Amino acid sequence: MFRTAALALLLTSAALPALAQVPASQAQTPLPVPTSLPRALPPIPVPQDRDYPGVIGIRVDLIDLDHKVIRVRQTVPVSAGHLVLQYPKFIPGNHADTGPIQLVSGVTVTGNGQRIEWVRDTVDPHAFHLDIPAGVTSIEVGFEWLTQPDNSTWRVVMTPEMVNLQWEKALLYPAGYNHSRITFAPSVVLPAGWNYGVALDTVSREGDVATFAPISLEHLADSPMFAGAHYRRVDIDPGGRSPVHLNLVGDTAASINITPEWIAKYESLVDQADRLFGARHYDRYEFLLGLTSKMGGIGLEHHRSSENTAAPNYFSSPTPDYGARSLLPHEYVHSWNGKFRRPSDEYVQNFNVPTQNTLMWVYEGQTEYWGDVLTPRSGLATVEESIVNLAEVAGFYDQQPGRQWRALQDTTNHNLLGYRTSNPWGSWMRGTGDYYREALLIWLDADTLIREATNDRKSLDDFAKAFYGVEDGVWEARPYTFDDVVSHLNAVHPHDWANFLRDRLDAVGPEAEAPLDGIERAGWRLTWVDELTPVEKRMMGGWANDFQYSLGFSLGANNRIAGIRWGGPAFEQGLGAGWDLIAVGDRVASAEALRQAVTAAKGGTDPIILVVKRGEEFRTLSFDYHGGLRYPRLVRIEGTRDRLADIFAPRRR
Repeated sequence: MFRTAALALLLTSAALPALAQVPASQAQTPLPVPTSLPRALPPIPVPQDRDYPGVIGIRVDLIDLDHKVIRVRQTVPVSAGHLVLQYPKFIPGNHADTGPIQLVSGVTVTGNGQRIEWVRDTVDPHAFHLDIPAGVTSIEVGFEWLTQPDNSTWRVVMTPEMVNLQWEKALLYPAGYNHSRITFAPSVVLPAGWNYGVALDTVSREGDVATFAPISLEHLADSPMFAGAHYRRVDIDPGGRSPVHLNLVGDTAASINITPEWIAKYESLVDQADRLFGARHYDRYEFLLGLTSKMGGIGLEHHRSSENTAAPNYFSSPTPDYGARSLLPHEYVHSWNGKFRRPSDEYVQNFNVPTQNTLMWVYEGQTEYWGDVLTPRSGLATVEESIVNLAEVAGFYDQQPGRQWRALQDTTNHNLLGYRTSNPWGSWMRGTGDYYREALLIWLDADTLIREATNDRKSLDDFAKAFYGVEDGVWEARPYTFDDVVSHLNAVHPHDWANFLRDRLDAVGPEAEAPLDGIERAGWRLTWVDELTPVEKRMMGGWANDFQYSLGFSLGANNRIAGIRWGGPAFEQGLGAGWDLIAVGDRVASAEALRQAVTAAKGGTDPIILVVKRGEEFRTLSFDYHGGLRYPRLVRIEGTRDRLADIFAPRRR
């Protein structure tokens, strides 16, 4: 703006004499006077509940594995006049504006064989403005999605063995229409010999080109694909009323060798979800599971499918990671909670309307609860493992300092502040994980309250069946509000549920406590121990380097001091990011030496001496700590009913 005004002033007749005074040897050719300035762009049309005329064809080419580039070609019916094409910005399941427009390149548009230039919106870079000439009834749109070679910024979605196609990252769509009223006809070009899993209906497969039935933009974006050179599809609901499959892709052929024992567990997961909810909200369900160390990790829900990854040896390991085993139950629950029943402020007209996340403690929190319940009910974990997992969650929130300034409700805005951004003081800042795991404790609290008040005749299972188990077979969203949740809880058991929830969601300040009442109502109590059982050691994989609840930090690679707990002993010693542990007393630093020093100081008076280094600076620290090693454990309260055993027990009907 300033430079344009200055140039205009320079080229006025009043300024010309000054130019004439410049010696010929120094004179330059005057700059040309601009014939036009960038035009003011019309506003982006707001979405309306009307059909977009015609069907948009889209072909996605996945064959350039060497460059990790996905190529897109679209045929869009149009009429003469102004058109705005949008790239999805607010991605479902991300709960934030995460559409990677930065990775879109080579956007070209033609009509009747002639190039049509576009102008990017100057306020919203996810929008492209075009003027469609008279006589043009369809345009060809092409671009590349430059997927990433590593997981440093965006996750890897292409490897030599597999591709994770997420349609919402590989399309443009016309503004001014609800996404449920825009129809796409999709097809995919696959690398030679590959197969795929997807919740779309395949119309034809000719060589390596798969064509799918037309579908709304809303459901296309909700139907990702896992494709790979090593692929297997397993029926995990034989004879069921709607198909449910486990689609496996792997780094190697060996990684997708699922055993009958594993298949039986996933069959049980389907059965237990049926018994919990009492209805299905899909015409088919496709679990997509990548057994990989090359593709970026993911666990993302969709209405009729889910994207999941686990280690390549997941099926062959005698003790696979608990988080991997509980992942598919969590994402499966989302078909009911988050997709069918969807928070009203998440139910937006299209992917460029801002989402709100005020009910994430239901969407994600109750899903976390049911996922952790279905995991033992289906046999994917033992009850003992599930109790150890719950102990870890309870211990973490019992010791979390961040509740002093930030309520759980505020963490539902965390993704909007910056999608899962890292920070050096996670225990103080709080974040995304809280509306999953602390909310899990709230739902355990609600479940055990109902059980106790009704002499165990009713439970949160009754809420699940009434709230989610309606309209069997329907897979269009049914939005809900806070009041809807409260009224359905009251229908199961009358209680002041509004204040019950708000007291826990809004708890903040120095006196605010973690919502642990449900654990005690379940017949258990949180305690702290200095020795772990073999199961606890396996479940708490980093236990050997974990001093969070004693000295207030963890030991990372090369003895880097990490995860310093706000207000803990290490924090009070002035430690922050970048310090390495060099020595423990007169011993070379190691996690074992540190554990022995903490154990030796328990109950005594001698301090724990640590030598630390950051850059060229050395410091010797004296910790006056005598509490010993501390790990969380749940122990039974004698004489009480074991409601955790009841909650985790498989349902027989």
